[in-house]
Amino acid sequence: MAVETIQKPETTTKRKIAPRYRVLLHNDDFNPMEYVVMVLMQTVPSLTQPQAVDIMMEAHTNGTGLVITCDIEPAEFYCEQLKSHGLSSSIEPDD
Repeated sequence: MAVETIQKPETTTKRKIAPRYRVLLHNDDFNPMEYVVMVLMQTVPSLTQPQAVDIMMEAHTNGTGLVITCDIEPAEFYCEQLKSHGLSSSIEPDD
């Protein structure tokens, strides 16, 4: 009885990197700057006060400020949290 060896073709597995999304803060004329900074720090715990101030000022002067770039689920969460505090926010793909 002969034993036959079967060769399997080589396969390589590549992991796809999940797409990233930008959470944007939009300027508004309603909320005080201090309130915006406080909400940013509460919503995104990794932000320091100077970072939150920079984001708020970017939105104030340019119309939008980049809050964070992350996966879709946290991006949606952060955006909804900002909106629930009366701030204007949106998400866009990070190209």
